[in-house]
Amino acid sequence: MTANPAQKDLSKSAYDHLWMHFTRMSSYENAPVPTIVRGEGTYVYDAEGRKYLDGLAGLFVVQAGHGRRELAEVAAKQAAELAFFPVWSYAHPKAIELAERLANYAPGDLNKVFFSTGGGEAVETAWKLAKQYFKLTGKPTKYKVISRAVAYHGTPQGALSITGLPGLKAPFEPLVPGTHKAPNTNIYRAPIHGDDPEAFGRWAADQIEQQILFEGPETVAAVFLEPVQNAGGCFPPPPGYFQRVREICDRHDVLLVSDEVICAFGRLGTMFGADKFGYQPDMITCAKGMTSGYSPIGATIISDRLAEPFYKGDNTFLHGYTFGGHPVSAAVALANLDIFEREGLNQHVLDNEHKFLSTLQRLHDLPIVGDVRGNGFFYGIELVKDKATKESFNDDEVERVLYGHVSKKLYENGLYCRADDRGDPVIQLAPPLIADQSTFDEIEQILRATLTEAWTKI
Repeated sequence: MTANPAQKDLSKSAYDHLWMHFTRMSSYENAPVPTIVRGEGTYVYDAEGRKYLDGLAGLFVVQAGHGRRELAEVAAKQAAELAFFPVWSYAHPKAIELAERLANYAPGDLNKVFFSTGGGEAVETAWKLAKQYFKLTGKPTKYKVISRAVAYHGTPQGALSITGLPGLKAPFEPLVPGTHKAPNTNIYRAPIHGDDPEAFGRWAADQIEQQILFEGPETVAAVFLEPVQNAGGCFPPPPGYFQRVREICDRHDVLLVSDEVICAFGRLGTMFGADKFGYQPDMITCAKGMTSGYSPIGATIISDRLAEPFYKGDNTFLHGYTFGGHPVSAAVALANLDIFEREGLNQHVLDNEHKFLSTLQRLHDLPIVGDVRGNGFFYGIELVKDKATKESFNDDEVERVLYGHVSKKLYENGLYCRADDRGDPVIQLAPPLIADQSTFDEIEQILRATLTEAWTKI
C-alpha cells in the first residue's frame, strides 16, 4: 500500500527528528517508519488505518487494553485539580492513596513505597537503598549484586550493570562495579538436570550461593531476580527454586529483590509474581502495568525492616526523581487497579493461561519451533535450526531469518510482538490481559503462516 502524503511527511519527520529507542535508525533511511495512531481493546492501528493485534501489550504494559476512556478522563480530572507537585518532603493525596494500596497488595511486610517514573529507575532505587541500608546497619562492605545471565534489568548505569546482556553493556562500559552473574533457569538448554525440573531448580539456586561465597558474603548486598525472566525468552522458575534462593539469601544476610517490572499487575495472573510462586522478597520493583501505560510510573516496594534505619534521627535516603509519584500517574494507577478488581483481570489470566499455552504449543509441529515456555500471559517461542539437536541459528541466519524475515512478516501479517536474539532466537508474546481464545487463535495462525515461510529461508 502506498503511503499517503500526510503519512510520508509524518514518516520523514520521524526519521529526521525522533530518535527511537533500541532502534537501528539506518533501517528507516529509505523505508517508512511504522507509525501507530490509535488503539482499541487488543488492537492498534497505524497511520494508514491498518489493524494489528497487539501481541506485546505495547511493551508488556497495556494490561487493561487500549482505548479505556475512563482512564483518560481520570487523568484529565486530576490534571485540572493538581497537575504536579513533588514528593520531596511533601505529599499529595493520590501518592498517599496509591502507596497504601500497593502496600496492601504486596506480600508480607513490604509496606513502604518509593515512587519513580519507570522500571529502570525502580531497580536503580533498590540497589542504592540496599547499599545505604547496609552502611546504616554497620556492614559497609556489602554492596555487590548477584543477578542472572541474559537477564535485563534496565538502562540506567546501575540497572545496566545488573543486566546480564554483554552486548547491551559493551558500548557504555566501564559501568558500576560490583555486579556478578549466575546461570538463569532456561531448562530447555540446561547444562545439568534438564530432565528433572526440581533438581535443576536446586542446581540453579545453588549457583547463586556459589557466587555469594566466591565474592564473600560480607561483600554481597542483594540478589536481583525476575519471577519469569524476560530476556532470552520467558524463563519460568523450576519448582522450589525461589524457596531455595530465599533460604540462601537468609543464610548469608543478602537481600532478595524481586524485579517485577514486567511480571507485576496481572501478567502472571497475580498482583505480584512473588505471589504466583510463593516467595517473600525484601523489595519488589515494579512499573509498566501499574497504569496499563496510560501514564508513566514506577515503584520500589520495601520491607519495614529495610526502611527502619531510614526512619531514625537524621538518616536520609538521598535519592529521588522529579516526576516520581506524579499526581496524574498516581490517579491513573488507582483507576487502573479499580478495573483489575472490578473486571477480575487476574482471575481471567489464571483461567485462561493454560488455553493460551496449549494454543501456542500447537506450533510444535513446525520444524523451526524448539520450545514454548512461560507463564500467565507471558510466553516465549524459541526458534531452532534442528529440533533434535536444538541447534540454533548462526549470526548470519539470525540477521537474515529473524530480523530480515520473521520480524517484518509478523508485522505485515497483522501481529505486533517481539522477535529477539538477546540469548537464543525467540518470539515473545504478552497480549493485554483482556485477551481470550479468539486472540490466542489469531496469534497462532499468524505465527504459523509466518514461521512456515521462514523455514524455507533457512
